[in-house]
Order: sequence, then structure tokens, then C-alpha cells
Amino acid sequence: MSLKTTRRASAVRSLAGTVLTTAVLVSAATACSSSPGTAAGTAAPTTAATGAPGATGTPAPTGTPGSTGTAAPSTAPSTAPGTAPGTAKPTATPTARPTTPSAVPPKATSPGHTQTLVDGSTAEIQDLGNQNYRAKIVSRGSVLATLETNNSDTGLDANDMFVVLSMDGQVHSWMGGAQQGPGTFKLAGGWTAKVTKVGELHYRAQILGMGNEEVGTLEANQQDDGAVANGVYIVLSTGGRISAHM
Repeated sequence: MSLKTTRRASAVRSLAGTVLTTAVLVSAATACSSSPGTAAGTAAPTTAATGAPGATGTPAPTGTPGSTGTAAPSTAPSTAPGTAPGTAKPTATPTARPTTPSAVPPKATSPGHTQTLVDGSTAEIQDLGNQNYRAKIVSRGSVLATLETNNSDTGLDANDMFVVLSMDGQVHSWMGGAQQGPGTFKLAGGWTAKVTKVGELHYRAQILGMGNEEVGTLEANQQDDGAVANGVYIVLSTGGRISAHM
């Protein structure tokens, strides 16, 4: 055997002894680390609590989507005690109370008043509003005639009893003094009436003043007419009869 060969064999034996010695030291170190009271710096490195199980590198950052071992924050709203999960507590909606429009009472009609006429009959007068009145001529419980103003005075020839209902709701009556038209007639109070026939049961009377100027007109067309002229009451009938009284 040459010298070179003998030295290589010694080197192999030295290397084998070195490996054996290293194995013994590692086993002793492992046994020491498992015993209580061993410093934390000698323990074998472990993975971080927040990292993935079995990871050997840098631990995974906390809150990374899809990482295991980290709880995701809850987005579900908290529920009140005693309420089933996922069930919203009903909220009471105030109900509007229906309002009933106040009823407007109808306009009360005037009870009216009565007035005795010249022949003993009665005029029952009722206010219709807007300066309009109605007068019922009543005798022995029967209505003989009805007068109604329509924004003007009105009158009636009731068998030679003449009645005027004025716009202020007053009734004036008298007997006689009629003149038959057509024609021109002098009236009480100094007035003059020029009566003309217009048609069947239709007469017109022009009331003239002291200078023969026309101051008004009465039109008896199928219905008698009347007027008040400076305190003088005038009635024109559909038959052409005219009468005046102060």
C-alpha cells in the first residue's frame, strides 16, 4: 500500500468521526430544548400564529382575503335582544287621522212678517235675500195671489184692490181710483201716465214728470206691474188699468 492511499483512509475515518460527533451534539441540544425552563432563544423556530399552518417564511399579513386562521370582520347588523337573527324589528307608521270637513249650515231664511191689507186680507212677506221679497196674499186660509220682486218693485190689481210690493219688503194697498187705458192720465203726486197697448194682455205705461220728461216705465206683460215714484204707488194691470196712491 502506498503512502497516498494510507493518508486518504485516515481522512475518511476523521470525517466519519466528525459526523458522529455532530449527530451526538444535535441530539443533546434537542433533548435540552424539550426540558422545562429552557430559554426561548434555543427553541426551534415556529410559524407565526397569524400565518398559514405549515408556512416557513414570513407570516401572512393579518386580514388578507382568503387567508386561513384569520376571522373576517362581521358586516351583519346587530339585532336587538329577543329578536330573531335576520328579522328587522317592525317600525310603527303613524296613521293620519281623517279629517271631516265641517258642514256649512244652509243660510237660514227669514221667518218673514205679515201685513194686513186694505180689504182685510193678509200679506205674508218673506225675505229671499239680495233685496228680493215674496208676498203671498192670503184670505181665509187660501192664497189668492203671489207677488215677488226681481230686482225691481212689483204690483197687483186684485179685483180693484191695488197692491205694491217694494224692494224694501214693504206692502202698500188701496182701493179704487183706476183709469182704463190706452190713454194719457193724471196721477197722484203730479205724475202723468201715458198708457199704450202693446199686445194681448200686454200694456206699457210711460211715467212723465212735470215737464213731460219720462222718468220711468211700467210693463204689464202677462203679469201686472207696479212701482214706487217719490212716495207715490202705481199699479198697471195686464188689462190696461192704471191706478196710483200716496
